[in-house]
Amino acid sequence: MVDQQTESKVTSKVPAPGAMPNGLQWFEGELYVMDQETDDVCVIDESGNLIRRITTPTENGSGISVGGGYLWTASNGNTTSREYRDTDTHKGCILRLDLQTGEELDRIPTPDGKGIHGIEWDFERNMLWVTATDPKNIILIDALGDKSIVHTISCDLARLHGLALEGDSIWCAHTTDNVIVLYDIESGAERDRITMGPEDPFVHGLSKKDGILWFADANFAGVRHTGTRGVPAVGTLER
Repeated sequence: MVDQQTESKVTSKVPAPGAMPNGLQWFEGELYVMDQETDDVCVIDESGNLIRRITTPTENGSGISVGGGYLWTASNGNTTSREYRDTDTHKGCILRLDLQTGEELDRIPTPDGKGIHGIEWDFERNMLWVTATDPKNIILIDALGDKSIVHTISCDLARLHGLALEGDSIWCAHTTDNVIVLYDIESGAERDRITMGPEDPFVHGLSKKDGILWFADANFAGVRHTGTRGVPAVGTLER
């Protein structure tokens, strides 16, 4: 089932907690937002009010998730939005961080050795879903175990970004095309699609709360890929 509408899919917005909100994750009533400009994680409430800020060793931060007792960030490598730090490696990796302090506990290479955008903790499997760029896949890895690849979903669309689980399926934002596709986990078949309107933000981060999809637009893709809307955005989407 494919949604062909091109009208706006944005139902509401809240104040963005940073200049480049790239990754999103709802956890225990709080929304964790990765700010790509500072690589801090801003924790906000449903109205956009800042609850706390977590400093992280992430570089060029993209996706974010919470699970297994940890904070997970997609460290995309080679930041261009801030000055370099001693902890920067300029390489894509997955970081396992202390949920309270942001201290680095583990650094996992990406499955394809390249940059990484989307990550999503799977509480049922106790594993981590991540996106890969070459080839274009959504990959389940045993992040707390031997780091092995457990399952792979192949994608045709480019620039895989935010992820959000929904039952036996997983949503993936394809930022350049500005569509969000629901993939069947077992077969990889497309089960649904949300096509953003021509004036809508470009979806980077994605998360789900009470059946509602939340999005973030880092307002950064336009510099290198396609048009930009001029402002960062965090809000909700119509299904």
